[in-house]
Amino acid sequence: MSHGAERQQKRPSPVTDDPLWVRMLLSGLVVLFLTCFLLLPLLFIGVQALGKGADVWMAALSHPDTLAALRLTLLTALIVVPLNLIFGLCVAWAVARHDFRGKNLLITLIDLPFAVSPVISGLIFVLLFGAQGWFAEPLAASGVKIIFAVPGIVLATLFVTLPFVAKELIPIMMARGRGEEEAARLLGASEWQSFWHVTLPGIRWGVLYGVILCNARAMGEFGAVSVVSGHIRGMTNTLPLHVENLYNEYQGVAAFAVSSILVGLSLLTLISKAWMERRGREEPAVTVVYPEEERQ
Repeated sequence: MSHGAERQQKRPSPVTDDPLWVRMLLSGLVVLFLTCFLLLPLLFIGVQALGKGADVWMAALSHPDTLAALRLTLLTALIVVPLNLIFGLCVAWAVARHDFRGKNLLITLIDLPFAVSPVISGLIFVLLFGAQGWFAEPLAASGVKIIFAVPGIVLATLFVTLPFVAKELIPIMMARGRGEEEAARLLGASEWQSFWHVTLPGIRWGVLYGVILCNARAMGEFGAVSVVSGHIRGMTNTLPLHVENLYNEYQGVAAFAVSSILVGLSLLTLISKAWMERRGREEPAVTVVYPEEERQ
């Protein structure tokens, strides 16, 4: 067979047989949609944030209330993301590696934060831990304040971000099967060694992907946090709530300046997501070699 025939055989078949004008029309509609609903709003935020100069923009970012909102947002993410990571790993391991009664119910309950409105979830926490809530008396007796305080913000954010890591890891671990872990145990590895040396290397990109999505939602959550925070300036305002307060007070430039922080965090999240997807596709399968001392 000639080289030309070989090249012709290796040439990939077209993805679609649609006419060229159909493909051009669909591509144009996608570009138009992304331009109108994604690129133009981002450009508008940048223009409005810098509309009165970089000095005004920096003054808005360095304001004590903005810095307090930024600290609270980062603190909430630092608490919520590790807890969701631990929860997601435990649930994914239980669902993908074990059969037990109530397994389907557990998978359904993980989707609950997606089905319930964030505002409703915040209201539930108010009914539980508020001044007239079910646990109001024991909390008051112990001096613990949850609603209109940082613990309430953490709980509300934890609830709405609960599924992200678990939903990312469950299908990955179920697709990988149990063969590698069983082989590791036959070689003498303990349950922890099997997880650390076999399971985790194979799902690490899924773990990072779920953590990035969870972190993005934690820093941008508005509905549930708005209900439980009380909007106390400099104390319980996260960045999204601070933007709303500034805009309602007709401080448009400052509101857009603070919004630019969230835009930057969102772009960083998208870049990290794209990088991890690319690394996950390009990286070859992991080969695990057990040292002699770990097999004994």
